[in-house]
Amino acid sequence: MSASDPSRSGFVVTNVRLFDGEKTVDRADVVVEGERITTVVPRPDAALRYHSDRYAVVDGTGATLMPGLIDSHTHPTGDALALAILFGVTTEMDMFTVPERLGNQRTLAAERNDVADIRSASTGATVLGGHPSMLIGLSFREQFPVIEGPADAARFVRDRVAEGADFIKLLIDDGTAMGHPSPTLSEEAARVVVTEAHAHGLLAVAHATSVQNTLTAVRAGVDGLVHVFMDRPPSEEVVRAVKEAGVFVIPTLVTMGSMAGELTGRAFADDVRARQFIPEPWHQNLCTCWQLGSPSSLENAMLATRALHRAGVTIVAGTDAADVGVLGTAHGVSLHQELALLVDCGLTPAEALTAATASAATSFRLPDRGYIAPGRQADLLMVDGDPTVNITDSLSIRAVWRRGQRLHRVPAP
Repeated sequence: MSASDPSRSGFVVTNVRLFDGEKTVDRADVVVEGERITTVVPRPDAALRYHSDRYAVVDGTGATLMPGLIDSHTHPTGDALALAILFGVTTEMDMFTVPERLGNQRTLAAERNDVADIRSASTGATVLGGHPSMLIGLSFREQFPVIEGPADAARFVRDRVAEGADFIKLLIDDGTAMGHPSPTLSEEAARVVVTEAHAHGLLAVAHATSVQNTLTAVRAGVDGLVHVFMDRPPSEEVVRAVKEAGVFVIPTLVTMGSMAGELTGRAFADDVRARQFIPEPWHQNLCTCWQLGSPSSLENAMLATRALHRAGVTIVAGTDAADVGVLGTAHGVSLHQELALLVDCGLTPAEALTAATASAATSFRLPDRGYIAPGRQADLLMVDGDPTVNITDSLSIRAVWRRGQRLHRVPAP
């Protein structure tokens, strides 16, 4: 990997269309020195380009430069972080893992710039037999700690804090959305988890996929919802409750569609801009979806996303990409499909991009990324075309940088 000639102190992207995370500038120059953005000039500035002894020049003509994308709902294992960055995803928010795996992923992200960065909830707060134990098996209790009731909920949070969790995740899911009833956290226990998380200065976010579970999570005081509900169309009551609570929502439409047995990622898996970078096991994973007999629907999830967006709820982009075998997604490329689905729900292309950049960074309190501005980390994505007009241009990747280092994109074997 290299961003520029190592004899130079940095590089400048010139004459590029700039999407800074919120706003678009038709032509700009952006200067990077070391790991940081140092200058943003909202018009081509010849003086910068002439300092060839100081800056390597990257011609941005015909391209759009934007912040590196943030996938705000993932479960990275194995090669996930390396796969993610190939598609311009420079940060992943890990929503459920174990300390050993998290430690390995954090070390990888700290030492290398050819993988995405990671923030994590460590292990999510659930009950014995609750989600996601049905996806993992009978040994769940031996693998993961569980909450038995309100009395040990605070201890659970303290243990996650000791593990270095960046935020706390609750799983409030009684199985309604999937048609398979299961035990779940009580509202009382959930409220204790949220209160303890806030006492430690951490966000509390909730997995909830039904209207009733969403209302429980909101009453418990969570800061964000990491899925949108899909068991029935949105009611005025639930939209109003989410809006008044001030929470952000990560719809994860690619996973909602897969869980409903209605959506795969085949169109993106086979796209000529993506196919060569997707290893075969991940390609097969993308081209398949779950067949669970779920009573829920992608239409309900999309109607909910549209209604929440219209109400002014902050929408944040995430995929729930996990491991091969968790069908319908792959790290990196699935976020581009999610952006297209958000546009289908009524977000403008620019709003969808904000959901994967500025809104994600703001929602998860990541002050060093998500925007292109002086002092921010140089996590950057440059694409041909204009994804603020045509969202699928986000996949026309010309260059990716993490911490100022340009990624050498190598096709999968």
